[in-house]
Amino acid sequence: MCLLSGDRRYTVASTPSGLGPDGQEVTGPLSWYRSFTREGRRAFKGAFGGFALDSYDFQVLPLSMVAIAGYFSLSTAQTGLLTTVTLLMSAIGGILAGVLIDRVGRVRTLMITVGTYALFTVLCGFAVNYPMLLVSRAFQGIGFGGEWAAGAVLVAEYARSQYRGRVLAFIQSSWAVGWGLAVIVSTVVMDNLDPAIAWRVMFWTGALPALLLVYVRRKVQDAPQLTRRLAKEVRVPLSSVFQGALARKTFFATLLATGVQGGYYTIATWLPAYLKTERGLTVVGTGGYLFVLITGAFCGYVTAGYVVDFLGRKKSFALFAVLSGGLLMAYINIPQGSNRMLLVLGFPLGFCASAIFSGFGAFLAELYPSAVRGTGQSFTYNVGRACGAFFPTSVGFAAGDEGVGGALVYGVMGYAVALIALVGLPETRGTELT
Repeated sequence: MCLLSGDRRYTVASTPSGLGPDGQEVTGPLSWYRSFTREGRRAFKGAFGGFALDSYDFQVLPLSMVAIAGYFSLSTAQTGLLTTVTLLMSAIGGILAGVLIDRVGRVRTLMITVGTYALFTVLCGFAVNYPMLLVSRAFQGIGFGGEWAAGAVLVAEYARSQYRGRVLAFIQSSWAVGWGLAVIVSTVVMDNLDPAIAWRVMFWTGALPALLLVYVRRKVQDAPQLTRRLAKEVRVPLSSVFQGALARKTFFATLLATGVQGGYYTIATWLPAYLKTERGLTVVGTGGYLFVLITGAFCGYVTAGYVVDFLGRKKSFALFAVLSGGLLMAYINIPQGSNRMLLVLGFPLGFCASAIFSGFGAFLAELYPSAVRGTGQSFTYNVGRACGAFFPTSVGFAAGDEGVGGALVYGVMGYAVALIALVGLPETRGTELT
């Protein structure tokens, strides 16, 4: 077996399709979960919790952005830079984590990344000036960048090929869970505390992920095939993902991640500010509108997992890219005084902008063989995220002349980039992982 070949058929012997770990047939909507071994279910829970809390710690910033800007007297460009530096540093974190994933294992890397983003989120709350906040947020981005790939690869290697799309989609859905939790906490904190201290309290709650480390340390372990490979001390350099047939995959997968995340982070970063400053909503009102968006996001994540397994990876990306771009354009062009329409369009916008992510975990894992799976998946997703960071930054600079609403059109451009990237990528549905 050639682990670095361009052939996508990385096969191993496994339990027959449709059978659970005990050899009994599994059916029903949750058959994907029942097909896991006990170790697989623990891995799923650990990765789900890690990404949910990753989301929580990231969303603390957008939800506190107005208070932070007022406290430090920041311009829109400066506030946008806080998100940009997080995403840029996530590329460095992603590359480092990718190497660790393939060298020390998925679980150890998951713990390192969770601990890193939790620590520096808390330190953001102690910032005494803008540069200190910027630096703390940059280091938070390093942990933030590596967590998703570690958890996604961990679970992908336990999942059956026929269920992998929906399994990884449910992992992705935890982002909406963390986002929703952040909105609840933000609504309570911002509505009951002075803004000068409220934003600090929000960052301090970022210590929550430390509790997850106890569970992961005691209960979660790498898939058996990885444990055997690490025992043989196989070492494959980072440069392998830029050689041969993998080079093309790496380029276009990074471009795909750039477009999708550029569109998404434009929405996630600036929509709260748009609702408050241009739509005149209160803190509680903004939380309500965001909850409609988040409910749509959760439904999009879990529903799209079945779409990804049914239509295939590429068709699903194309479908949701077109829908996300069109809905964003419609959302920002709703006339003033028609805020009820924001609620109507908020659900499908959240649904499609999040559903497009459901295919990433399975697709990127299937593009790469085991020896470089962590490296390839983490590099493409996080470098794409770093490049996508320039989309919300562009909104920050353009908002001064066009307003936040007008500048949000940069998000639409991101989805156009994603469509272009799909031309250079293969379909991977049905791929078995080593």
